[in-house]
Amino acid sequence: MLHQLPRPTSGLRVLDLFCCQGGAGMGYHLAGFDVTGIDNAPQPRYPFTFHQADALAYLADHGSEFDLIHASPPCQRYTNAQKIRGNQHPDLVQPLRDLLTATGRPYVIENVPGAPLLAPVELCGSMFGLRTYRHRLFETSFAVPALHHPRHLAPNAKMGRPVRDGEFMHIVGNFSNVPLAREVMAMPWATRDGLREAIPRPTPPTSPPSTSQPPGRR
Repeated sequence: MLHQLPRPTSGLRVLDLFCCQGGAGMGYHLAGFDVTGIDNAPQPRYPFTFHQADALAYLADHGSEFDLIHASPPCQRYTNAQKIRGNQHPDLVQPLRDLLTATGRPYVIENVPGAPLLAPVELCGSMFGLRTYRHRLFETSFAVPALHHPRHLAPNAKMGRPVRDGEFMHIVGNFSNVPLAREVMAMPWATRDGLREAIPRPTPPTSPPSTSQPPGRR
């Protein structure tokens, strides 16, 4: 089983909200956390404990039971493609942040560039030697140092065309070559839908701030 890979264990529990198929959850698992995922849709491929529920409602009822909370609310409201098409999507960031703050637990909110996150750190696949750029923003309730962002030297493969040697993979929409995307994203269990919604396996903090007091933003 994927979640039986050798790893350190911290005894700490992380709540993975809007979890989809578990790209972020696997990163936390490999860092030593016990992971519980929440999504309003069935997620039979999620590799850890899973509850189908409304993420905000579950957070309000159970968030304080966990040592760390990660949330990846839907990004469609903030993507350029949806803006161009004129589609309307709910803005969940502020109500989510209010509920996270109320728990008194350390938290992470992840979303795309353009999302209204507070003092976020931007991460890119090139920072971790991945074959995809996939910029994502991370707002945290605790201090996280910014990482060096390498120059983008490799071109992105064009949508719908096979990825050539020397190109990076752009895993959005109806991309081609799901097996390669699974390798690039380090998510061999995921479907096309899960891959294009996920973040590559992250490296979360292995020792979150003390939970004896509500964390303050620094």
